Amino acid sequence: MSWKDEIEQLRKRQALAKGMGGPEKLKRQREAGRLNVRERLDLLLDSGSFREVGSITGRAEYDDAGNLIDFTPANCLFGRGKIEGRTIAVVADDFTVRGGAADAAIIEKQIQAEKMAGELRLPLIRLIEGTGGGGSVKSILDMGATYIPFNPGWDQVVANLERVPVVSLLLGPVAGLGAARAVSSHYSVMVKGSSQMFIAGPPVVAGIGEQVTKEELGGADLQLAAGAVDDAYASEADAMAAAKWFLSYLPNSIHDLPERRETTESPGRRDPALGDIVPRDKRYAYDMHQILRSVTDEGSLFEMGRNFGQSVITAFARLDGWPVAVLASNPKVYGGGWTAEAAQKITRFVDLAETFRLPVVHLVDVPGFVIGTRAERAGTLRHGARALSAIYQASVPWCTIVIRKAFGVAGAAMMDHTRFRYRYAWPSGDWGSLPLEGGVEAAFKAALAGADDPDAMKDDLNRQMKSFSSPFKTAERFWAEEIINPAETREKLTEFANLAAPLREPRTKAPRYRP
Repeated sequence: MSWKDEIEQLRKRQALAKGMGGPEKLKRQREAGRLNVRERLDLLLDSGSFREVGSITGRAEYDDAGNLIDFTPANCLFGRGKIEGRTIAVVADDFTVRGGAADAAIIEKQIQAEKMAGELRLPLIRLIEGTGGGGSVKSILDMGATYIPFNPGWDQVVANLERVPVVSLLLGPVAGLGAARAVSSHYSVMVKGSSQMFIAGPPVVAGIGEQVTKEELGGADLQLAAGAVDDAYASEADAMAAAKWFLSYLPNSIHDLPERRETTESPGRRDPALGDIVPRDKRYAYDMHQILRSVTDEGSLFEMGRNFGQSVITAFARLDGWPVAVLASNPKVYGGGWTAEAAQKITRFVDLAETFRLPVVHLVDVPGFVIGTRAERAGTLRHGARALSAIYQASVPWCTIVIRKAFGVAGAAMMDHTRFRYRYAWPSGDWGSLPLEGGVEAAFKAALAGADDPDAMKDDLNRQMKSFSSPFKTAERFWAEEIINPAETREKLTEFANLAAPLREPRTKAPRYRP
């Protein structure tokens, strides 16, 4: 007896499934400038490495004799594949089948994809296009009833944030539960011009009197500025390349450690140009990115979230091949001052480093919190205190380089000062409870008001204060541990990275991570 007929039936179903939503829907996808789901998997994964799970899942129709007459595949594909030889889990929406709506889905596929990533300890990439939620209005007619909403598999989505790296690529219009999945990631990327994200799309929003296009409602520029997604790129290929780059710094799970990569660069390479980069006039900014590129391994700086909380830079990089998390002030925006948005960005980034055991390098030039009524309305203090808590709760190795300013509560957030202070300062260091500019007027207000020559008294006080603010006088009291030649910064950081490497241990208990 042979099972030839059944094997043929299997092949027939697999072929029908690979037809996705059919020629007309596939044509429409191409005309919209977007790849179909299987083209995306081919682009993302090493050639021939995809192993699909649930390859013939879908809705079949049979004649009275039990013969298959039609088949619509589920709008969700998942399985495992390889990226540069590294096994990952991947789950992908098929927009050509009912526009990604859940009334065409077998929701258990998405749930199993999340479970596979978590239980097999594999990084997860979600390719999202559509709603992926409770279905369309049409599904209510099909079911004959409505239901109390719930988020299927959300326990697994939340759990994966604390156990494996999760990346979401938004590759078309994304709404509802699909949008919630997108932002519930460690790294999320949109494609400019062809992907949008919103709570509800334009037809629904029209019900509250707003007439907007998809791009106006949830285009990349809007979502980047809001901090809802991390990055956006010009093409799907570029977005996938960013996802691969991001994952290259992280372990497969919290039970593993980030890997070192071979490098031919000298760990002690010096850059004399750094000695001239910080202007003597504190009113002028400089390029912190230039410093970061100089001190890290060549080509290794991977910045994320550059459009949100822009007074702070968050990036991954390598030092002598070791992956590290880089936190840095951006003096070109608010002088490096902390806004509410910057504080939110810091909290999430420090939690990411803590989750996956990446040592943190912090380059500091912080004049304090940004002040004014706008800052107060934004809840800057509350968000700043949360960021400060994240820094003090972190247990990963931490190295701070004070480049220039460090003032007030935000300046004090350069590190947890109760730990061993692995810290260096440049000769351009300028610190205190508040900047001298304006501080003299506040501290000596009554005396200045009663002085015969207030301007002369203020000038004299400023001269005295300036003489006391020398970083060398701070170092003499061991309030600054070590002042270094800026050219030596890379050497100091690579020493830190090598000292920190043996201290990193896989987690036994996952920290709390929230998107």
